[in-house]
Amino acid sequence: MKKVNDEKFIVSVKVGPKGQITIPVEARKMFDIKEGDTLMVMGDKKRGIALLKADLFYSIMEDRDNG
Repeated sequence: MKKVNDEKFIVSVKVGPKGQITIPVEARKMFDIKEGDTLMVMGDKKRGIALLKADLFYSIMEDRDNG
């Protein structure tokens, strides 16, 4: 893991035979990801893949609709 600052880091993960990855402990701590949480997987061919906790995603969408 390469820590850029207190809010950013870079880490590589490997994709397993079932297409699974392990979210590094640093990321789980930073984003308060716990066992049983639901994550949204978003993809854009040009920009890549992003993960976001589902509750945060729905909160952002609700704010967007109300704004």
